[in-house]
Amino acid sequence: MAPDWGADSSTLHENLVQALCLARDQARTRKTPELENAKQWHRHIMENLAVPDKNYIGRFRGEEGLENYEVQIGQHPGVSVIEIVDELTQFEGRLKNAIDILDELIPVNEIPDANTFNAVIDVCAWVHSEWVRIHPFANGNGRTARIWANYVAMRFGLPPFIRLRPRPEGEQYERVSYLAMTGEWKPTIVLFRNMFERFVNEET
Repeated sequence: MAPDWGADSSTLHENLVQALCLARDQARTRKTPELENAKQWHRHIMENLAVPDKNYIGRFRGEEGLENYEVQIGQHPGVSVIEIVDELTQFEGRLKNAIDILDELIPVNEIPDANTFNAVIDVCAWVHSEWVRIHPFANGNGRTARIWANYVAMRFGLPPFIRLRPRPEGEQYERVSYLAMTGEWKPTIVLFRNMFERFVNEET
């Protein structure tokens, strides 16, 4: 019997490894990031899991099978179905602009310096927080948000420092994620910088 799509399982862990590897390969090409990237990761994440409806896999809320699918995390609702398209279009455009700027500042195969490192972490925090705020999938948004952040890091020579599962940093991560649902993304910057420092220290 396939594991539940939201439960911790060896299948899910294997799927996350595959999704992160795909994100790594996409990051290394330095092609323009697109919403389709996230759909591909989502399909990997949900492979061989018990999903209530196959239409939920690799599709955003508002698309076929998810026309009226609303979500709420605690007291905070995700973006309404009727606003998803516009919100994702803005997300993709802002992400492309940020990536274009970083591509110019950080040549291929070069490691960020102190200033550009901070800029990369800022974009990691923003992309993660915006994805959490929009909550475009029926399930797996946190996992996909963490892959987005790792994608940005790997694109610019940094390691994938954000654990995909279980959720990182306990209550502190939960706090910044809830703040992200309200549009406050800057607290995530501080957390991600601390997470990166701990990751590097543990690796050395």
